[in-house]
Amino acid sequence: MGPANPWSPNWRPDPTGRRLASIRTARRGAILAAILLGTVTAIAGLLAPERADRPASVAFAIAAMAVPAFALLGAGLAPAAIGSRVDAVVVGLAMAIGAPVAAALSTAIAVVSLVAISGMSDLTGDAFGSVIRMGVVAGVRVAPLVVVAVTIWVMAVRRLEVRTPA
Repeated sequence: MGPANPWSPNWRPDPTGRRLASIRTARRGAILAAILLGTVTAIAGLLAPERADRPASVAFAIAAMAVPAFALLGAGLAPAAIGSRVDAVVVGLAMAIGAPVAAALSTAIAVVSLVAISGMSDLTGDAFGSVIRMGVVAGVRVAPLVVVAVTIWVMAVRRLEVRTPA
């Protein structure tokens, strides 16, 4: 345990305020990513080809299952996005690649959990496969929207960051 760990006996408050600023940046990044990418996921669910036999609430349920993954991704990448412009581009690329993967896996985990809880464990593999397939197809269809959402996310995180004077 180092001095940055609050449970350490040698812990001291951060006199520079960088720790608190980093926490705030991560929170802003999480909220922005959840809103922007959750909206894109809902749009992807509404545009899915299998949409004809499903109500619109299914698209919003899928988006709700993916939102925690977006929040974690946004919180983890936000502090890196406020660095140099090269850092921001790399973080944007990582977010654009990671968001569809995170959405598909988070939704698949939620669906498999719901199937397992419901007692239909023989359908678990089919549910997992169909959700992953649907997520990949939907992610490819809305790739331009993902790029726009990630660009807005990077610009907003950089703009909202309050830089402390040196």
